[in-house]
Amino acid sequence: MGILAWIVLGLIAGAIAKAIMPGNDPGGIIVTIIIGIVGAFIGGFLGNMLTGTPLNGFSIQSIILAVIGALILLWIYRMATKGRGAPRVP
Repeated sequence: MGILAWIVLGLIAGAIAKAIMPGNDPGGIIVTIIIGIVGAFIGGFLGNMLTGTPLNGFSIQSIILAVIGALILLWIYRMATKGRGAPRVP
């Protein structure tokens, strides 16, 4: 799949990952979109490594791998930014 297709798939995967893992993200929708795109690349790379064949086109396998990559990256991002933010005033 071309890079443009992975970007589009990443946008879709980011939206699906945000629906699966709702919550307040420190970066908002822009960071969620970027996480979806990078997660799609990670999912595609891992899928290529595991199966040994490149993923071509929009298939259910490529969508699932992109969503899994986006979920993993979204979880890592939330764990990394968990303590950040405005201090709470009692």
